[in-house]
Amino acid sequence: MAETDYYKILGVEKTASPDEIKKKYRKLAMKYHPDKTEGDKAAEAKFKQVSEAYAVLSDPEKRKQFDTYGSSDFHQKFTQEDIFKNFDFGSIFKEFGFGGGGTRFSFGGDDPMFGGGRRRSARQAPVKGSDIVYELPITLAEVVTGANRTISLQHAGHSETITVKIPVGMTDGKKLRLTGKGEASRFGGPSGDLYILAKVQPDPVFRAEDHDLHVVREIKLTEALLGTTVLVPTIDKKEYTLTIPPGTKHKTKMRLSGQGLPAMKTGTRGNLYVHIHVRMPGSLTEEQKKLISDLSQTGL
Repeated sequence: MAETDYYKILGVEKTASPDEIKKKYRKLAMKYHPDKTEGDKAAEAKFKQVSEAYAVLSDPEKRKQFDTYGSSDFHQKFTQEDIFKNFDFGSIFKEFGFGGGGTRFSFGGDDPMFGGGRRRSARQAPVKGSDIVYELPITLAEVVTGANRTISLQHAGHSETITVKIPVGMTDGKKLRLTGKGEASRFGGPSGDLYILAKVQPDPVFRAEDHDLHVVREIKLTEALLGTTVLVPTIDKKEYTLTIPPGTKHKTKMRLSGQGLPAMKTGTRGNLYVHIHVRMPGSLTEEQKKLISDLSQTGL
């Protein structure tokens, strides 16, 4: 998917205030609006582009998601329906002075940006309730096995308890969408959606990097020189015996294929990387000093 820079489309800086963004959109909307460019397909495409940019950047939550995750991840999480569902064309165009509050502004056909499959004026579009993003802390073990979690939400002064099924492979930053579990609409439209955002918690043994896991195993200096074996735990609570060959260097990285985290859709697992750290002695006994001195005489 091509990168989309909404700031560049509107011609504003990332630090632009809401008023600056609105002012810039108003200028571009007046330039490319179909009322002024009737029949100009290029202008219509440009108008849709700047409208999409404004729909994202004028919504504090969508703007935060775009700034945090970037264009590619943002468009994996938000469809164009998601982007425009709280975008009230009617009131915006009435404010800008177009067509009596948007009565002349409508899109038909199969355009997904504006409700493809039916012809609908912007003023007639129902206003959906606000979405909620709930950050849910999960463990690496839950990424592997999945889990059922119960969360509590506050809606207009009352509490709602929801059971959420965490699927296998829900790594950090992945989202689940629960339709209609967001805030109620204040204008008679459908409720917004609830997005469960996975926040994988630090693990005392493993470090996660995408679908790969990393673990550290320590060996003694003599074991690095002569070779040894180490027991390596896995996130599945298994253990593997890993052979360390003679002459292994400090911070050598060894791989156990398929022992990482599963992908959410395919179940394909990443790898487990074992980082071998050679532990140097902090002090030596007299006997050890003598032995090492003798070894030095051999050219070691």
